[in-house]
Amino acid sequence: MTTATALTWTRRRDSAARFWQAYRTHRAGLFGLGGLAVIALIALAAPLLVGSDVQSVTNAPGTAMEPPSSQFPLGTDQFGRSLLGLLVWGARISLTVGLLAASLSVAIGTLVGIIAGHYGGWFSTVLMRITDWFLVMPTLVLAIVLATVMSRSVWTVILAIGVTSWPTTARLVRAQTIAVESRPYIERARALGGGHSHVMTRHVLPNVMPLVLAQTTLGISTAILTEATLAFLGLGDPAVVSWGGMLQDAREAGAVSSGHWWYLAPPGIAIALVALAFTLCGRAIEAVLNPKLGVAR
Repeated sequence: MTTATALTWTRRRDSAARFWQAYRTHRAGLFGLGGLAVIALIALAAPLLVGSDVQSVTNAPGTAMEPPSSQFPLGTDQFGRSLLGLLVWGARISLTVGLLAASLSVAIGTLVGIIAGHYGGWFSTVLMRITDWFLVMPTLVLAIVLATVMSRSVWTVILAIGVTSWPTTARLVRAQTIAVESRPYIERARALGGGHSHVMTRHVLPNVMPLVLAQTTLGISTAILTEATLAFLGLGDPAVVSWGGMLQDAREAGAVSSGHWWYLAPPGIAIALVALAFTLCGRAIEAVLNPKLGVAR
């Protein structure tokens, strides 16, 4: 038993080493990964870098709408709070929402896709018609409806994004499941007494995981953009600081009409850079797992 376990972990380490060796040949993917590592470290160290009192309105260190200066490198908001501190603190919420919402979306899509591809028949048809309905409906509109009828909180935003953006993953996983189950070793597993759960969890799921990983990475950028949009529309949690919420505050403060560009630019650029970094990582992962895509390096 110990020998079998050791052999399994050795194979996994070798597989991870081969994956990393192939991944690092993609310069764009390395650039995206490096950027994400820096942003993640800044977000994790936010309490040490800026402190939790950066969100306080009553103890704001500056005056309203100060332009960038040596004391406030990115200026201040309408309450006199440092925009640099808010930007660093807001990274925690934006990244958390992106990661959790994308994970929820991919989990739902993977479950639906594997079940539909495995069982087939009328059950699969019903699941795919439901998937098609979600697919043709605008994701943002559905997310806005859910965020409107539910209480305004970070978890509501995560749920709204997660339960409305899974259809694409379901379609991809279903197609991959059908392809996997047509292979001879699946027939042998069934002949040896493997049931539905055994086939789906021990054979199908490990084979679709590379696709799920790539889809998760690409979905995080979409989730971050959707969260920013919901917050910009005033549907986010007003008690927390996020990049989308900063844009909403800037709009309400009249930063566009008054020409206070330093209020709008930092959160907008941060959202664009994080979305770009996750997209670069996702495309590199896709290229490694499926070289036939021919993604440029």
